[in-house]
Amino acid sequence: QVQLAESGGGSVQAGGSLRLSCAASGRTFSTYAMAWFRQAPGKEREFVASISRSGSNTYYADSVKGRFTISRDNAKNTVYLQMNNLKPEETAVYSCAADRDPFFDGTKRYSGAYNYWGQGTQVTVSS
Repeated sequence: QVQLAESGGGSVQAGGSLRLSCAASGRTFSTYAMAWFRQAPGKEREFVASISRSGSNTYYADSVKGRFTISRDNAKNTVYLQMNNLKPEETAVYSCAADRDPFFDGTKRYSGAYNYWGQGTQVTVSS
C-alpha cells in the first residue's frame, strides 16, 4: 500500500489562497491516480479534484473550476492542490486519496473508489 500525508492547511481570509501538498511513501506513486476530497462537520465528504497517473488528465468539481488546480510531481511522490479565491463555505478537512486500480485513472468522483487516504489537513476560510 501507500501512505499519504497532507500538509499546507491553515486559516485564510475569504479570497485568499492556500497550496496543499500530499506526500506519498514508496516507489510506486506513479501507479496511483490521486484525488482530493473535503468534508465539513455535518456534511458528506465531497469530491474536489483528481488527476491521472501521469498527470495528463485532471478533473474538478464544478464548484472549484477556474480557482483550484491539481498537479503532481511523480519524481517527488507528491500531489498538490492550489486553491485560489477561497470562500468561507469551503472550510473543511481536505484529504488526499489514492486509487490503486488503473482502469479509470482519475475519473472516479466518489470516495469509495479510493483505497488509501491521508489523515487530512484543516482549511479554514473566514469572511
